[in-house]
Amino acid sequence: MSTPFKTVGIIGKHGASSASDTVKQLISCLRKQQLEVLLDRDSLDLSKTPGNDITLVDRRELGQRCDLAIVVGGDGTLLNAARELVDHDVPLLGINLGRLGFLTDIPPTDLSTNLSRIFAGEYKEESRNMLHAQVIRNGETVSNSTAFNDVVVHKFNAARMIEYETFIDDQFVNTTRSDGLIVSTPTGSTAYALSSGGPIVHPSLNALVLVPICPHTMSYRPIVVDGNSRVDIIVHDLTHTSARVTCDGQISLALSDGDRVSIQKKPRPIRLIHPSAYNYFSILRAKLHWGKRL
Repeated sequence: MSTPFKTVGIIGKHGASSASDTVKQLISCLRKQQLEVLLDRDSLDLSKTPGNDITLVDRRELGQRCDLAIVVGGDGTLLNAARELVDHDVPLLGINLGRLGFLTDIPPTDLSTNLSRIFAGEYKEESRNMLHAQVIRNGETVSNSTAFNDVVVHKFNAARMIEYETFIDDQFVNTTRSDGLIVSTPTGSTAYALSSGGPIVHPSLNALVLVPICPHTMSYRPIVVDGNSRVDIIVHDLTHTSARVTCDGQISLALSDGDRVSIQKKPRPIRLIHPSAYNYFSILRAKLHWGKRL
């Protein structure tokens, strides 16, 4: 079976010397498959990348030209790549150099074997929802951002709660004082949302998860809503505290009193490639240290 992937882009964790050896091995594997290789210009210390015939491109050109992007790093590296490549409809494959590896599920030790099988057509592909977040200030949009895991409205720089109103599809939900509110995709339900007491939501579900962070009421529990919903969060009374909105823990913007953060699903999902043996529940058992089968 011929591979559908003819041009492969490589994105490595920025500034991580540990990725260099894996990238060398990856380039060697791709050359053996007689594939065109593109290397993200800003991903690695290029002085440690062998050969002078590797095509260096910026992230945008990589998205336009490649059939597959291979991400070398941890989940954070893949989150960053997903935000920048989702609109190019490029599938991502993750090689795990991080700690957890919920999204980057190929270990470097099995790189050659897994890649050979994937390029022979033995793989699973899935689509994961992503989020679009707008910040609206005095009736004007001042920021547009994308998130794979979550959009978080949170306190900043002080041990004080923030006050905000929440609306779902223009229906008022509540007014709350807390450390913040996490709006998560199913993928993000095993990230910050899980740490804050939220449920684990299977990534195949079309859902949004709203998880308050340390709410000043015992009755405010996490809520799971339809994935096509629009969530609006309006922050109030920032006289003695400050607030920010953060996407995937990587993109952050200061909020002003009265700002509205509007969050909804992006029209296009991100595509992920997994080895054919990939199993979501096996990942949960391994990463969350659940009990093994008796």
